[in-house]
Amino acid sequence: MRYSLRQLEVFLATAHHENVSRAAASLAMSQSAASGSLRELEQQFDVQLFDRIGKRLRLSELGRQLRPAAEDLLARARAFEQSLSGDEVSGRLQVGATLTIGNYLAVPMIADFRQRHPGADVALTVANTAAIAEGVANFELDIGLVEGEFVHADLHSEHWQADELVVFAAPGHPLARRRALSDRDLLQLDWIVREPGSGTRQTFERAMHGLLPELRVVLELQHTEAIKRAVEAGLGVGCLSRISLEEAFARGSLVPLRVPGRDFSRQLNIVLHRHKYHTAGLRLWLQLCQERAH
Repeated sequence: MRYSLRQLEVFLATAHHENVSRAAASLAMSQSAASGSLRELEQQFDVQLFDRIGKRLRLSELGRQLRPAAEDLLARARAFEQSLSGDEVSGRLQVGATLTIGNYLAVPMIADFRQRHPGADVALTVANTAAIAEGVANFELDIGLVEGEFVHADLHSEHWQADELVVFAAPGHPLARRRALSDRDLLQLDWIVREPGSGTRQTFERAMHGLLPELRVVLELQHTEAIKRAVEAGLGVGCLSRISLEEAFARGSLVPLRVPGRDFSRQLNIVLHRHKYHTAGLRLWLQLCQERAH
């Protein structure tokens, strides 16, 4: 065999960091050793895997084509090593989740997963849909759980479970006791909503089609809890996932507003890279996702 797994590790770490020094540090190697490993790999096959732009290294077209296969091969080698050690679920599982899922669904799932598999190490990254999809596409995340929609040739998205947004207000809001809100009512409200790029914002804008140019958006915030606090303070009304509002509704600190003329339903989705090897840990996480679906 004319290449080593260590060379693949250096290649993939450099692709991730776009810098040999940072790649070497991530692998606990010296910079000279990492540079030599990468140079030897290219020379052995007379190829150029990176375009050198100043101090940055960016994947060449060939490097981009080979990266998925290298990721798959290295993942299989690590899985084989874990099987030899008798612990197939060891190692770190990188889970990405959008804000609502990360805060209200993923954390209990991680606790359940670690209880079932004590050797597992699960890391959770919380960001908006666009950032999670990018992380999965770049092999930085093993799986994404997202609220929004996207299009990416390297990613596969499948339905996980249903969800819906709810318009809500503080109990003392003038419309809190209204049986239902009309489009005319919606145009009179001050709205506090999620930022563009979030799945919640996508669903909100789709539900409000035809009204968007005239809606009075007074605040755009990146965190659901910040939106809830702002609405509780009487700064306007919000629109978030029912999942994130159940406790506040039970306490009575916030109240739902009925908007029968608008469709706030949506799907929560699982995102996977089409070329990523499914380790034992990832397969077991997917099994847990299906158990939690409703």
